[in-house]
Parts: sequence; C-alpha cells; structure tokens
Amino acid sequence: MLWNLKPQARAYRYVGHKDVVTSVQFSPQGNLLASASRDRTVRLWIPDKKGKSSEFKAHTAPVRSVDFSSDGQYLVTASEDKSIKVWNMHRQRFLFSLYRHTHWVRCAKFSPDRRLIVSCSEDKTIKIWDTTNKQCVNNFSDSVGFANFVDFNPSGTCIASAGSDHTVKLWDIRVNKLLQHYQVHNCGVNCVSFHSSGNYLITASSDGMLKILDLLEGRLIYTLQGHTGPVFTVSFSKGGEQFASGGADAQVLLWKTNFDELHSKDFNKRNLKRLHFDSQPHLLDIYPRTPHSHEGKVGTIEINPKLDIIDLQSSSPPVVDILSFDSTTTTDTIDRTQTDKNEDVCGYFMNPSLIQPGCPPAVRKRTEDVSDLLTDSQRSIPLALTDALEHIMEQLNVLTQECWANCSKPCLVEKLEERERKGQGIKREEKNCFNFGAATDFDRG
Repeated sequence: MLWNLKPQARAYRYVGHKDVVTSVQFSPQGNLLASASRDRTVRLWIPDKKGKSSEFKAHTAPVRSVDFSSDGQYLVTASEDKSIKVWNMHRQRFLFSLYRHTHWVRCAKFSPDRRLIVSCSEDKTIKIWDTTNKQCVNNFSDSVGFANFVDFNPSGTCIASAGSDHTVKLWDIRVNKLLQHYQVHNCGVNCVSFHSSGNYLITASSDGMLKILDLLEGRLIYTLQGHTGPVFTVSFSKGGEQFASGGADAQVLLWKTNFDELHSKDFNKRNLKRLHFDSQPHLLDIYPRTPHSHEGKVGTIEINPKLDIIDLQSSSPPVVDILSFDSTTTTDTIDRTQTDKNEDVCGYFMNPSLIQPGCPPAVRKRTEDVSDLLTDSQRSIPLALTDALEHIMEQLNVLTQECWANCSKPCLVEKLEERERKGQGIKREEKNCFNFGAATDFDRG
C-alpha cells in the first residue's frame, strides 16, 4: 500500500501479486516502485492512480529482497532459489545471476557506487560481489546464526548485518574484519538502517523493540517501544529527519528524529585519541585492529510513545484499490527484449509518461501504441479477465469441432431430413453426399 498523508490520509492499494509481498523499495528518483513477492515474481510499478506495472519472472522460488542502484539504472533481487539476479531498468531486461550461496538468500543490496553487491543467506555467510567481473570478492561467515538483513553504510566502507542470533555486527570491507558487535536485543534482529550521516544505526527486532546505536561512541542511545509484536522492518528517510517502522501488529509507525547535528571537525577532535596504537578500533579508523563487543549500557533512553502516538488507523482513512495492467519479462525472453545497437530505448518500460524528449520517433510511436492498448483495456475489463475469456472461447471452439467430428453418419442424415421437412433450404445434393460418407459444408440458416 502507498500512503499519502497530506492533506488527508489516504491509502492506495496496488493489486497484482498473487502471494505475500516480502519487500518494497522506491527508485532514487521516486518514479518507480519495486516489489518482491512469494509468488516468485518482481513487479515494477508506476506510483500513480493508473496501476501500470511490469512483471519480472526469473526466480524459481519466493523472492525475498529488491534493491535499486543509487542511480536507479539497475535492480538486484534475492530469492530462496539461492540466486541473486541483476536487472537493467532502462531496457527492461535481465542481465546476469550470481550463484555461490548454498541456502536461501534473504537479502541483497547495492553499494553506494553500485560497483559492489552485498548478500546474506541462511548458509550463515555474507558475500561481497564485484558487479564488473560478477565474482565473489569477500566472504564473511558466522558459526552461530545467519543474517536476516544486510546493508552498506553511506560511505560504502562498512556493512551492517542483522543476525538471527540477536546480534548486530558492523564489518569493515576494506580489511575484511569485524569492527563492532552489539548484543542489545532479546530476539532475532530483522532489519537495520543507516542514518544519512552514517553515524547512527537503527535496528528492528522480533522482541518488539527498535534500538538506535551511536556508531561513533559505540553504544546504545535509544530504545523505542511502539509496536505490540515483532518489528519486521525499519528505514530512515533520505535526509534522516524521520524513520518508519512496520511490524506484525499491522501498524506502520512514523517517527521523528532529534539527533544533534555535529560538524565533522568536532568528530575528529573527539576521536583524535583513538589514533593511538593501543586504542580500541573505531568506525573512523582506516585500519581497525581487533573486534570488540558493545552491550547495552546504563544511561540509555527508553521511549514508549503509545500514549502520544497519532493513530491514523482509528480514523478509517479511505483505501483505493488499483489493479495492475502489466507486461512480463522473463529470462526466457532476454533475446527478444534486447534492442539493436543503433536503437536507443527511452523511458522506463515503454511508459509514455517517462519518455525523454530525445527519443526516436519509432520508439515514441511504439510506446503510444502500447499506451492506447492499455487505456482501452482499462476502459473495458481487466486484462486477466480478458485472457481467461479468450481461453474459454478457444476451449469451446475445440469442443464444438470435436462434437461435429464425432457425430455419427445416421445422426447427420436424420438431422438433414428434418431440416428438409421444415423447409430450411438443405439441398438434396448435400444429403446424397453425406449418404456416401463425404464431408461437405452446408448452410445452417
């Protein structure tokens, strides 16, 4: 569901997936919305009231994660079929797969410069992939539990993992070492999100808690209680002024941050002492030395907003259902979706609203044709119902032909004689032909 909170709360429910939706993400430009589902498909939506979408079929098991590259040109998907797949958004085609995990892949994310992909799996490994040569370049393993979620920090030098063993870990990918290790939850951690400054990390857990960690000080600073059950996801806004969380209580909570904005020079002054050889490793260190654990410390702030929270659910906001009119892309149709070298395909998924001014006339005309077709379908009946009716008509035609083919000779003679008695224009020659067993056409009128 897509929520519009201003000026009045309204929800838009996009209908298209046939099973549980497991992951959603906006493109950096905000003109596309990607969704993954247990129906083994990925859908790309135009976030408007028309409900147009494109469907990607490549995975053979439920898809657990979707993520756009920072420029919006690529999409990476992770699935329970143990594979990671990368897609080109501009040309709407599948590019390549990454295979090295031996169990379900739960999450895959692009680095800020899109040169790397990080993935985590139930095989208890976290892998770093080079998108240029399509090879695994780093591997982090854990003997205790597996990571449910993983992501890069804004600078792309570290990754954070949310563990099923109740831990949150921060890894430095420059030297392949564990940098920080937090044990602040009582259940598995389902999701983490970096603040845009890279100095804070928020975590969501099945213990119903949200925790905010100060990565520069290496300590827990906030515990947030708002959900009445497991919290599955959390994410900071682009600027870091707000964050949203969602849980098993069917609630989405929107929070406002109050972090102090400190200048980078102040951080350097505060952490200058860490340059000493015997000091503990730190997020600002270029070469961290040995990993050390961080546990909850006395003095952290616990916030329970249940009494102050604005409950939008009780006000019964209107919900608008938007049906999908989609096109499908599969790995089997890669060759057919590839374009000639001299052809420049403009816009996402041949959508007229996204066509750039410099598009060739042929592409623009082809796009307009597709748009007209979809518009006509929307005016009449849903595309899925049209396909079903066409299939039924084909089956009826087959059954009709079989019925005439299996009709016995005496039966045909009897029907012809009856038609002749009623004066319906059956010629004597046609009757004779049928008496001799020859197949002829006749006028049923």
